[in-house]
Amino acid sequence: MDKREINFDKLIIIGDRILIKPRVSEDRTDSGLYLPPGVMEKEKIRTGYVMKVGPGYPIPVPQEDREIWQESQDATKYIPLQAKEGDLAIFLQKSAFEVMYEGERFFIVGQNAILMLERDEDLFS
Repeated sequence: MDKREINFDKLIIIGDRILIKPRVSEDRTDSGLYLPPGVMEKEKIRTGYVMKVGPGYPIPVPQEDREIWQESQDATKYIPLQAKEGDLAIFLQKSAFEVMYEGERFFIVGQNAILMLERDEDLFS
């Protein structure tokens, strides 16, 4: 099976949602015990890498300042999310939706399900 690059440009993430690729978990504990399949997947907290981020929280723009004869503008503005592509996210498993895209497993989570982000500014430079 060939490893090809996934084109995330085709994906549009909606609102405050974030696409996360799960981090490969160890099948052993720190003391060396092997864990049966599925044990790590039942954990309440997961980690993964942010692959794509939605535009943010939508906020409407008041329309009372606009005259009827003026052209209509996009009435929705967004408050951007804290997560950025490449961040390591620690998130709540129960709030995540698992999806398969081009044969790979991802999670879609809302920003409110993310507990912490680790950002490495030099990761993509």
